Amino acid sequence: MGSSRALAEAYRRFAEDDGGASPLSGRVAIAVSRSSAALRAVETAPARRRRPAMVLAALHDLALTGRAPALAEAYAAGDGDAAASAAVETLTAMADAVVAIVTSRQLRAEETGRATVLYPAIAHAAHRVGANAIGLIDVGCSAGLNLTVDRVGLTYGNGQTLGDLASPAQRSASIVGDRPLPELALPEVVARVGIDRDPVDVTDPDDARWLRACVAPDRREQLERLDAEVSLARSEPPVLLQGAPASMLPNAIARVPAHAVPVITSTWALSRLPLEGRRLFLDSLEEAAGDRPVAWVSAEGVGVAPTIPTLGDRPASGHSIIGLATFDRAGRHSEALGRCWSKGRLLSWFAAT
Repeated sequence: MGSSRALAEAYRRFAEDDGGASPLSGRVAIAVSRSSAALRAVETAPARRRRPAMVLAALHDLALTGRAPALAEAYAAGDGDAAASAAVETLTAMADAVVAIVTSRQLRAEETGRATVLYPAIAHAAHRVGANAIGLIDVGCSAGLNLTVDRVGLTYGNGQTLGDLASPAQRSASIVGDRPLPELALPEVVARVGIDRDPVDVTDPDDARWLRACVAPDRREQLERLDAEVSLARSEPPVLLQGAPASMLPNAIARVPAHAVPVITSTWALSRLPLEGRRLFLDSLEEAAGDRPVAWVSAEGVGVAPTIPTLGDRPASGHSIIGLATFDRAGRHSEALGRCWSKGRLLSWFAAT
């Protein structure tokens, strides 16, 4: 009973926290918390796979595949009462299917939107190292969506625009402070490589559907943005390398033509690595720079990215540092380019070009 009560409380808290962004998900979570049968179904999953966001994504996936038609109909109609009822029925009747999904997948929420931070930072990095062409290598790889950064249109709250404003994928962000972003265009991108322990291949229908399943069904604008970015990534699929960042970096860098500068990006990915893993990642970057210049652009929590200045900010302070480290035979240069909040929805730039 104790574990069931704790699980019910977890789903109630999720509804309180996420209900504003997704009322539909909030209604489903409350319904699950009140159903002993649904909670028993959730308890058949491994303990670490019982999180509300994961189980709700699995239910959404079943709806998208057509295996839960009543739930799919409720989601499409935006009917909270019908969705709550259908979700509990689906969870209790198809517990094995839900468990199979949550044990075989990783939650992939908030994959879009990082171009707002990455574009100006990569452009600044390319300018700093004098690159006429770059190869993009993304760690954690966000399903390859970070690798389309040069093909997205960006509009900022201060009136600045960057990227391809004719692109089907458009993103926006607010600017904090009065310093403008660098008015620099990205050089030609000649390679796109993603590194992930469990890469998502957007050319695979099941993988692409799972990305949609991780977005709440009533977050229409986010789903539209995701669809646009997935279409971009599909039109020029990246090379995906499976493994730990440090071990795969040499392979990834070798795929960048000799005339181009490898630019490695990491967005909220290094926090998933232990401290030793982050040090090995840094070592791999420094070793690669023995043969050619390398740049690393990061958007990570305060103190997460090795060598990037923290500006005196405290860890877990609610924002992230936009960082740049360049490596060449002369050594390493690290700097903080700015701060950002909400995965790139707000940013403050303070680096001089």
